Amino acid sequence: MPITFSNYLVAGAAGAVAIVLLLGLVNMMRGGSANMSQKLMRWRVGLQFVAVIIIMIVLWLRG
Repeated sequence: MPITFSNYLVAGAAGAVAIVLLLGLVNMMRGGSANMSQKLMRWRVGLQFVAVIIIMIVLWLRG
């Protein structure tokens, strides 16, 4: 796996987590739907899991 591709993969995974986190926080601060906040936070947890797996795979492949 080329280093540049893996860098983009890790950055994309972390960016996705950050975007969903910010969307959830903005929704809560604006007094939006509690169901939407819960859904966004569940997505965040799932994306964090995927991001950690991607990071661990990249570290393993780099040796």
